[in-house]
Amino acid sequence: MKSIQKIVVLGPESTGKSTLCAALAVHYQTTWTPEYARQYLSENGTKYTYDDLLTIAKGQIQNEDEAIASLNKNFIDHPTQKISNKLILDTDMYVMKVWCEYVFNNCHHYILEQINQRNYDLYLLCDIDLPWAADEMREYPDAGPRKELFTIYKEQLINQNTPWGIVSGTGAQRTQNAIQLIDQYLQ
Repeated sequence: MKSIQKIVVLGPESTGKSTLCAALAVHYQTTWTPEYARQYLSENGTKYTYDDLLTIAKGQIQNEDEAIASLNKNFIDHPTQKISNKLILDTDMYVMKVWCEYVFNNCHHYILEQINQRNYDLYLLCDIDLPWAADEMREYPDAGPRKELFTIYKEQLINQNTPWGIVSGTGAQRTQNAIQLIDQYLQ
């Protein structure tokens, strides 16, 4: 069976993660998993607790596992068809760790365990070069927290072993920059 290449897109809010994931999924003719937090907060309200972040983390993992199972099923059901082995993930447990620590100065043990247990093939860190766009889910419109969060994400990626790169630019150029990184690391 084909090995799935898991590509995680992460970064501070309003850096085009979901847009980039959708564009990459189209380019590679594959699927992507949306950020579960958006679904959870739209269903339960934007005032969240530390325990809500654990629920969100578990929902994100469930969505990821379902996407992996679906892709593996496609490989089995259609062995002669050319099916992309890439899976695009909008956020992972690093995002949950940063969120927990930034807001609550603490992190659930489950999230830390998942970081240690799960393997990915590439991280794409979205740069903060896009203008912040208002959204009822977003909390940090000021440049200071965005820069601080970007630095925290970058430090997380520097201190782990999976290849990663920073995606910058706007529109199609941002997507093309991400494609170049994917093609460079995941030939």
